[in-house]
Amino acid sequence: MLSTLSPKKSKTMELNNNLRSVKSHISWNHCTWLCITILLQLLIIVYLNRASSAPPSLPSIRHQFQASAPEDQTCKYGRIYVYDLPPSLNKDLLENCRDLDPWSSRCNAVSNGGFGPKATGLDGVVPKNLSQSWYWTDMYAAEVIYHDRMLNYKCRTLNQEEATAFYIPFYVGLAVGKYLWFNYTSKDRDQHSVMMLDWVKNQPPWISSNGSDHFIMLGRLTWDFRRLTDSDTEWGTSFIYMPLMKNVLRLSVERSQWDPLEISVPYPTAFHPRSDSDILQWQETIRARKRTSLFSFVGATRRKIKNDFRGVLMSYCKNETGSCRVVDCSITRCYDGAPSILEAFLDSDFCLQPKGDGFTRRSMFDCMLAGSIPVYFWRGSFENQYEWHMPLAAKTYSVFIDHNDVRKGTSIRRVLEGYSREKVRKMREKIIDFLPKFLYGRSNSNLGIFTDAFDISMDGVLRRFRQEKARRGRMNRVNI
Repeated sequence: MLSTLSPKKSKTMELNNNLRSVKSHISWNHCTWLCITILLQLLIIVYLNRASSAPPSLPSIRHQFQASAPEDQTCKYGRIYVYDLPPSLNKDLLENCRDLDPWSSRCNAVSNGGFGPKATGLDGVVPKNLSQSWYWTDMYAAEVIYHDRMLNYKCRTLNQEEATAFYIPFYVGLAVGKYLWFNYTSKDRDQHSVMMLDWVKNQPPWISSNGSDHFIMLGRLTWDFRRLTDSDTEWGTSFIYMPLMKNVLRLSVERSQWDPLEISVPYPTAFHPRSDSDILQWQETIRARKRTSLFSFVGATRRKIKNDFRGVLMSYCKNETGSCRVVDCSITRCYDGAPSILEAFLDSDFCLQPKGDGFTRRSMFDCMLAGSIPVYFWRGSFENQYEWHMPLAAKTYSVFIDHNDVRKGTSIRRVLEGYSREKVRKMREKIIDFLPKFLYGRSNSNLGIFTDAFDISMDGVLRRFRQEKARRGRMNRVNI
């Protein structure tokens, strides 16, 4: 007798038969690939979870030069493109350094990326472990220094399309130097400038902006580039007044106070720190220095100049032997640097700073580098100069005595004796505080706490161009 199956058992048997049928159609290879797929999915999930908590990798140097994420705070004002100029406008000038000056070779001055030769004779003057950071740097070497720093600048880009600013590494000060004297013509003095402008005017970024987002470093005083006529007897080159230069921003060791396209940046000094610790140690050195002279004067008289004020100061100081320390540069070779200059400033509370070839002089920064307080005799030496790098309130770190008052008999010594020891300490502390802002570190320097003169200058250039671009954008919207 055949047994009768219940409906429930019948469905169960049917399901089992179907499963066996499916299994019979799935090969061993199919099962293997299914397992591998599931395993890979699990591994991907684990990797993503771990990656989200891992620290970011350091960017490569190439990435630093080329990429610019919108949130990048390192280059928040933008990036700079460096033109690769024809060698005759920079590299060839360095290679022909013996011919840059009619009297002596300039090869030492342009060596070591513009820092010059290593300083010697500083044993006992600077701490021994800082001696490797001192060079005999030329006062007109900034063109080479800025170019060298720019090639390794953290906000440099190799992509013209993403640049906010365009740097023209033309060594115009070196180029014109040999033609400033003797029987050269105005055409001789202008030839390199004309070559540069003929080249740059054909570059796409220049064509699109007419040079309004371009800048250049002038290594000499601005007055060397402002010849007004084509007379062969007139001083300098007409570079700044050439029509194509009308929109180009210019950095210079001394600016014309009436030129809105000119920015003054510090003269290079002899100290080029390798790290924050170099700066901190030097700050402490000048803070703790025991100073034996009230004031000092470093310079030379100019006999060809009638009533030369430097001669007035030299005579005054030599008569104030108990208060003033003198370094006579007609006897001591001061041009390339000398230990006696640094020692004089280190041993003095104040340093006398008359005009140089312009209103400013490199000695102003040598003086402050030693923690000595500058005494100015012309307002043009500090007003509207170095506004990105120095405090606007000059009286917080310097003294002003009008040169006419000195000629009329005002006693420099009595004026300076009127400053209390506490006031002198506060003024020196102000100098120590902003000292890093007028130093030029090495290209590979490890500065983290401090921002040096080069970085401040580049931030200022980029900020200015970005603000100008935003202003033009607002004007265009209003006109629409």
